[in-house]
Amino acid sequence: MTALLFPWKKLTSCGSGDSISNGRGMKQNEQIKRVLPITALFVDIGGVLLTNGWDHHARKRAAMNFKLELAEMEDRHHLTFDTYEEGKLTLEEYLSRVVFYQKRPFTRAQFRRFMFAQSEPYPEMIELVRKLKVRHGLKIAVVSNEGRELNDYRIRKFKLDGFVDSFISSCYVHVRKPDADIFRLALDIAQVPAQQVVYIENTPMFVQIAEGLGIRSILHADYRTTCAKLASFGLQNDEGVIHETS
Repeated sequence: MTALLFPWKKLTSCGSGDSISNGRGMKQNEQIKRVLPITALFVDIGGVLLTNGWDHHARKRAAMNFKLELAEMEDRHHLTFDTYEEGKLTLEEYLSRVVFYQKRPFTRAQFRRFMFAQSEPYPEMIELVRKLKVRHGLKIAVVSNEGRELNDYRIRKFKLDGFVDSFISSCYVHVRKPDADIFRLALDIAQVPAQQVVYIENTPMFVQIAEGLGIRSILHADYRTTCAKLASFGLQNDEGVIHETS
C-alpha cells in the first residue's frame, strides 16, 4: 500500500543505490589505477626529447637565411606537411612543392642540411628517460608526428634508438596525432594496457586524447615539473631526488 501511495520512495531508493554503486565503481577504477604498476613510458620527440624538427620558428629562420617569401612558404607548407608526416611524400617531394617549385640560387642539399641542423637535444630529458627505463624496467615507445627523413636523422644523430624500444612515428604508421589510432597502435605494439602507461607530451590536445583512452599523461613544460609528476606515478629518478642541470 505504501509503495502505491508513495511510489517515489522506491524510485528514490533505487536511484540512491545506483549512485552508491557507481561511486563504488569509480573508486574501484581509481584503486586499480593506483595498484597497477607502470610498465611503459610513451614519449613525444619534438618539444620533449628534442627541439621541434621543422616548426614555424625553424621555417622563419630558413626564409631569412635563403631569402624566401615566408608567407608563401608557410601557405605551401601547411597544404603539404601533414601528408609528408604521414609518410605519403618523400622529403624531396615536400621540398619540390614548398621551396623548389621555381629555380633557386641554392641547392637542395644546402637546404636539407639547414633543415637537419635545426634539431637540438634536451640532454636532461634524454638522460631522465634512459634512467627511468633501467631503474623501473620500462618499455619506452616514441609516439610522434615526424616526416621520415627528419625522423631517421634525429634518431641516428641523437642515438634515440639506444634506449627507445619502438618508434610509433606518423611516417611509419601512416596516421598522425590528433588521430587516436596512433595511440591504439602504440598500445598494441608495446603490448601493454593503457592503465599501465604514462605518456609525456607538450601539446595539451594530444594529452587530452591520450587520457581519453585511459593513458595517464603528463603535459610537459620543463624537466623539474615533469620529474615531479613522474614521481607521483611511482616513477622516481635516483631515489626520488631531482637534480638541477646546468
